[in-house]
Parts: sequence; structure tokens; C-alpha cells
Amino acid sequence: MDEKTRIELEAAAFRALVDHLRARTDVQNIDLMNLAGFCRNCLSKWYQAAAEERGIAMTAEVAKETIYGMPYAEWKARFQKEATEEQKAAYAHSHPAGH
Repeated sequence: MDEKTRIELEAAAFRALVDHLRARTDVQNIDLMNLAGFCRNCLSKWYQAAAEERGIAMTAEVAKETIYGMPYAEWKARFQKEATEEQKAAYAHSHPAGH
């Protein structure tokens, strides 16, 4: 496979992941962190870092809006729920201090 095709496929997979996460507002970031070790915020940080590596200035808010499909504050107000004690305990177990 040539480099251009590989990049196009990776970009398509990334767009599909972002679309999937936008559609699954019922899945909380803490659930993603507990199961996969990353969440929407991690993805937005990676996106911002990739832009900055290429000399493109990007704020964290712009990166988050790219991933969430709306301003982060709006997404939080509409979809984020308070983490349960079970979710917090699972997070503490999967992300020990110093890890």
C-alpha cells in the first residue's frame, strides 16, 4: 500500500471513530478511560498535538469542539453525568497513582 492511501485510510478510520463517539453520548468519558485507557479529551489532546507538530496553532477548546462536534461546555451540560462511586473506583484501580 502506498503512503497516500495509508494516510487516507487512517483519516477515514479516525473520522469514523469521531462520528461514533459523537453518536454515543450515552458513553461517558470515565467509561472510556476505564475500559480503553483513553477518552474524547485524550483524542482532542492528540489532535491538538498533531496540529501543533505541523505548525498549526490550535487551542484546546478548538480541538475539543472538533472531537465533540460542539463546544465542550455544551456537550458537558447536555450529556455528562456525575461519575458513580463504582466508576470512580474502577478509574482509581485502572489508573494507580504514579502510573
